[in-house]
Amino acid sequence: STVGPYIDRSIEFTTGGLQSSCRNISRMISGNRIVLLCVCTEIVHEDVKIGSDGESDQVSATSSDEVHSPVRVRLRNNSVRKISTEDINKRLSLPADIRLPDGYLEKFCLNSPLFDKPLSRRLRRVSLSEIGFGKLETYVKLDKLGEGTYATVYKGRSKLTDNLVALKEIRLEHEEGAPCTAIREVSLLKDLKHANIVTLHDIIHTQKSLTLVFEYLDKDLKQYLEDCGNSIHMHNVKLFLFQLLRGLNYCHRRKVLHRDLKPQNLLINDRGELKLADFGLARAKSIPTKTYSNEVVTLWYRPPDILLGSTDYSTQIDMWGVGCIFYEMSTGRPLFPGSTVEEELHFIFKLLGTPNETSWPGITSNEEFISYNYPRYRADCLRNHTPRLDNEGVELLSKLLQFEGKKRISAEEAMRHPYFHSLGDRVLTLPDTTSIFSLQDIQLEKEPGGRSSSLSDSGHSLPSLMRRPRTIPSFPL
Repeated sequence: STVGPYIDRSIEFTTGGLQSSCRNISRMISGNRIVLLCVCTEIVHEDVKIGSDGESDQVSATSSDEVHSPVRVRLRNNSVRKISTEDINKRLSLPADIRLPDGYLEKFCLNSPLFDKPLSRRLRRVSLSEIGFGKLETYVKLDKLGEGTYATVYKGRSKLTDNLVALKEIRLEHEEGAPCTAIREVSLLKDLKHANIVTLHDIIHTQKSLTLVFEYLDKDLKQYLEDCGNSIHMHNVKLFLFQLLRGLNYCHRRKVLHRDLKPQNLLINDRGELKLADFGLARAKSIPTKTYSNEVVTLWYRPPDILLGSTDYSTQIDMWGVGCIFYEMSTGRPLFPGSTVEEELHFIFKLLGTPNETSWPGITSNEEFISYNYPRYRADCLRNHTPRLDNEGVELLSKLLQFEGKKRISAEEAMRHPYFHSLGDRVLTLPDTTSIFSLQDIQLEKEPGGRSSSLSDSGHSLPSLMRRPRTIPSFPL
């Protein structure tokens, strides 16, 4: 019978007891090609066992005399679409600028299931390995940027994209194995995909080391401040703060607490995109009543409830740090630069007032608070300390710097605060992986002194993600 020109379906037939050599079946019927997809020298039956992850594992084959397996033949139109590099990039979630190895496209087409079928995790892992992911030789070390107890950080270059990367090489020869901070960072970052969160490109595991491959950014917020003479253009302050809140909101929606916010952990690239980095102290808070350590967050950015020993906290722990960073960007100086817990609390109470049962219910029964015996300060006006902030900015800062965590504004609420109305509504509806700078009206202003905020000369400075700063922030080594 005649086969129509648009037929694309599978035909199955059964063979038994065949002892024949491999036969290539290729026949043209009304412009269609019959393609043999499963051809064997001696037909065997392969039992298939499905693993717990939904992947199939092949077991030993039986003899051809026992065979009753179908040989699948698919009728395909001659005009079937050719698989392109872009198709593979999308199928494997690869960077758009990746360069596939010679011959990989053809190999993938032979080994991969049809594009209308799911790609198993095992085949995905194999495919990524064949491209070069998970291999040390894929990356070239350029400069050593820092070294600590467990890890060394290098500036490097990827042979796959020719882009700069940061290589965090964690040594595993210690008896305790990989540091918990590294394990925590990997487990969280591999699932966090956002324009304002640093990208973990690759993980390389060998017997002696665990190497994390991160995107390379030009500098951190602390360096940016220093390069601007500690006086950032107020429009840029607004853009940086919004991006910080946007990245945090993404984390908090997933019950991930960063717990170590500070300027050294906020990286900025040459476009002005700000990204959260160093998730070594972060935690996934899936149980609201869970108790955590109070030894989190660098002292200057640690909220008073944590300073006084609270271990029962949620996403609000990060919002106090946002307020401190907002103030620091606006004024060029840290808000509460204490060297001890007692001094840190003293700075806080001197500005915001010593708390009482009205401003902080239950505080007068806190043993640590009682032991410090602070003077009874009256709250000072934030306006007196932030002359460059407008009224909306001061109000937002006040909502961030609340004694009680439950009273602090959330990241989502803060993004909708009137302080950001000048950015327009479209910044609130962007897809997670889309930068705010994709909007035509969003761009950085030139910094004071004629210095361009595009960071065009930032190639000589290294972000804390990749260097060893004075206090070893952002990248736990």
